Amino acid sequence: MRHIVNREYHRWYSPRLGREMELLVFGHAGAKVLVFPTRDGRFHEYEDLRIVDALRPKLEAGQLQLYCVDSIDRETFYCGWCNPAERIRRHHAFEEYILNEVMPLMSNKNPHPCTIAHGCSLGAYHAANIAFRHPHLFRKLAAFSGRYDLTLQVAEFQDLLGGYRDDLVYFHTPAHFLPNLACPWRLDALRGMDIVLVVGQDDPFRDNNRHIGQVLRDKGVRPTLHEWEGRAHQGYHWRRMAPLYL
Repeated sequence: MRHIVNREYHRWYSPRLGREMELLVFGHAGAKVLVFPTRDGRFHEYEDLRIVDALRPKLEAGQLQLYCVDSIDRETFYCGWCNPAERIRRHHAFEEYILNEVMPLMSNKNPHPCTIAHGCSLGAYHAANIAFRHPHLFRKLAAFSGRYDLTLQVAEFQDLLGGYRDDLVYFHTPAHFLPNLACPWRLDALRGMDIVLVVGQDDPFRDNNRHIGQVLRDKGVRPTLHEWEGRAHQGYHWRRMAPLYL
């Protein structure tokens, strides 16, 4: 007989974003996993892709508890009609929502000392960006099929900010700020973090993943990079990655 995994729906008005935001929680205990959806995904995407089912044994055993947040990427990086300066400010407000509204909820519900940043595709960018910017808040990063420079033009992928640059763009672009990172306590926190990057060998951003891995190694950080056969950029692949790397 299968056990029913705890599932909770939460919704509240975010003063930082000026709108209602939703999230789902799966599991009852264990390491807290902050899950970001893909570009077009919503807070229920992780469940829709059956990745929650793939993690069922760990959820039932109380090893992991998932916090699946919503996306506002259509208001930020993929809001083509909006001025790029406004888009990156909106993205920064989204990070403030995560830090000051979602993560306190996580801490109040679950005292486990380990918090994991996780996501697939653009969600991997969000997970890596927040973990690299605030490494003292996370024990682990698990980023699948990610792109860590949204200004990079590769294959059919364009600079998501159309050439616009300012300090917020710089500090929300891991490939830009990590090479110059010299803050001792942030570097110490990164060196203590378990960093797992997973990408397909044919993914257009494989080299970007390799570059981030090398930048981290140059800082004394020891990430693990796993390269899967093919592009490996679909729910089929992420369902198999999650039990291995979370």
